[in-house]
Amino acid sequence: MPTLAERLKDAVRQLESISETPRLDAEILLAHALGYSRAQLLARLRDEMLVSDFEPLLTRRLNHEPIAYITGHWEFFSLEFLVRPPVLVPRPETEHLVETALKFLSHGTTETSTVLDIGTGTGCVAVAIAKNAVKAHVTAIDIRPEALELARENARKHAVEIDFYEGDLFEAFRGIPKTFDVIVSNPPYVEEGEWERLSPVIRKHEDPGALLAGPDGLTVIRRIVSASSEYLHAGGLIALEIGERQSPAVAALMADAGFADIRFVRDLAGIDRIARGIKQHNYVE
Repeated sequence: MPTLAERLKDAVRQLESISETPRLDAEILLAHALGYSRAQLLARLRDEMLVSDFEPLLTRRLNHEPIAYITGHWEFFSLEFLVRPPVLVPRPETEHLVETALKFLSHGTTETSTVLDIGTGTGCVAVAIAKNAVKAHVTAIDIRPEALELARENARKHAVEIDFYEGDLFEAFRGIPKTFDVIVSNPPYVEEGEWERLSPVIRKHEDPGALLAGPDGLTVIRRIVSASSEYLHAGGLIALEIGERQSPAVAALMADAGFADIRFVRDLAGIDRIARGIKQHNYVE
């Protein structure tokens, strides 16, 4: 019977052709099959053990399925989130969106601040903000009912109160007067022509509707920016995750919509990843 170390070595060899992190993938999947933490797995590599549940997990990964879909959970902002296909898997760069919102909220008053997360998906951004800004009243919207159900589960998991609405962007508030201190969103921003160049992990398993946004990738961002002014208090913050090379166009959109103090937050790769602006007090459309 093979040891866990030998089984791990064989899995790494198979995964090298489809993953940039074959060792990490193999460790996560083998630990998951055993019901261990990674630390427990690494402490028992000399154990001889037949792990029948591991092969189906490995086969799924070899078909480019995201690890998060296989295990059913993923870490974001030091919190564990439930994940189900085809809802978008939380990305590390999206943590900058949470950081941008929390930084703005930390300079506010002692009064409760209101935050809107557009296109909440798993609810990772909304939950992370609610968990770390305890005085914030967080609202989240998504067009997909299955995403909202997952986000509700994650809110319950982390014991945070979030108001959820179903609808297409601000249409979720039709007939409901709503204004916020902060609006955040990780919207679709991939150009349609880029789809075939994306990783098979994305193309084969994740929802294109959560990623693609027209020929220039700005279709949804335009809609959010143009309408946000109506839903933001004067002096309020808008913060959006954007794609590489989109910062000039997004800056122009924000300026045209009456936002000031427009800045960009770079991710760890040095890419302008978060666009943020402040609604001017005296702006009138």
